[in-house]
Amino acid sequence: MEVTVYILRCADGSYYTGLTKQEVEARVWEHNNLPDEKSYTAKRRPVTLVFTETYDRITDAIERERQIKGWSRRKKEALIAMRYEDLPALSRRGHLVAKR
Repeated sequence: MEVTVYILRCADGSYYTGLTKQEVEARVWEHNNLPDEKSYTAKRRPVTLVFTETYDRITDAIERERQIKGWSRRKKEALIAMRYEDLPALSRRGHLVAKR
């Protein structure tokens, strides 16, 4: 079973990170169209898919989703832009060291 971790850019400029076992395009459609006023994305439509990673194991996808959700905006933007070399310096610990 494939599981996709994804990041959406919301209309207000914020990011939403999620995971899905269905086709990611179908999940994005749901974020943009389903009437769920309580969801984060419902109040920030339209949303745009800006990043995906696919995993074979759901446990790996859950771990990655949690990791990304804990990241700063700048670190998420580096990931979206595929600037992987910037990620270590943008970690909370690395960012504190760089400021000293």
